[in-house]
Amino acid sequence: MSRPVYHRVLLKLSGEALMGNQGFGIDPEMIRYVAEEIRSVVDLGVQIAIVVGGGNIFRGIAASSFGMDRTSADHMGMLATVINSLALQDALERKGITTRVQSAIAMHQVAEPFIVRRAIRHLEKGRAVIFAAGTGNPYFTTDTAAALRAQEIHADILMKATKVDGIYDADPKLHPDASFIAEIGYMEVLEKQLKVMDMTAISLAMDNRLPLAVFNLSTAGNIRKIVCGERAGTRIVAR
Repeated sequence: MSRPVYHRVLLKLSGEALMGNQGFGIDPEMIRYVAEEIRSVVDLGVQIAIVVGGGNIFRGIAASSFGMDRTSADHMGMLATVINSLALQDALERKGITTRVQSAIAMHQVAEPFIVRRAIRHLEKGRAVIFAAGTGNPYFTTDTAAALRAQEIHADILMKATKVDGIYDADPKLHPDASFIAEIGYMEVLEKQLKVMDMTAISLAMDNRLPLAVFNLSTAGNIRKIVCGERAGTRIVAR
């Protein structure tokens, strides 16, 4: 059996990933699938933290584009991530994984406050930790929250789950002849403005030499492969 090469990882899930083939909300089958994929690495003894987006319920940037105040819209988006986090917590605990949700916005009745030392302690005890509500600040995406939390908990790698196999030199949905990129440097992602993560998140990872893996969530076993050092998706590394 393959052995993990990473001791502590942070997994970034988009809200859209949880809605499966639906147009909105949470697909029960998809969230069970995600929980099973996460369990496959927990069973290896890997410590895992998760950041979930909220785009399947509410997207702040989209709302601000039709006139809503951006700060209000982003706060609504943060609340959507809490809904997703609680749903994922339930799915993980049904798989036997003790899970804690920590929110960047205080809501003591449903989630712990984000306290980095407490989060690390949960991880050391073998619990999964889900970071909800982004950074707690408007104008910052959950990609940036994931890069920030990964640094705060000293994660060995940040894994970004997507709907495509990794990074291409063009959008593969629009350009069928787009070339797949197995490995790329941070600066090249910034210079080419590849839309895999927002530029703030890439810059933060680059400044702290945090390796990134971008992979297709729908391919079963990809999370485990990355954790075990096998080739899956695209690696973004220092060059």
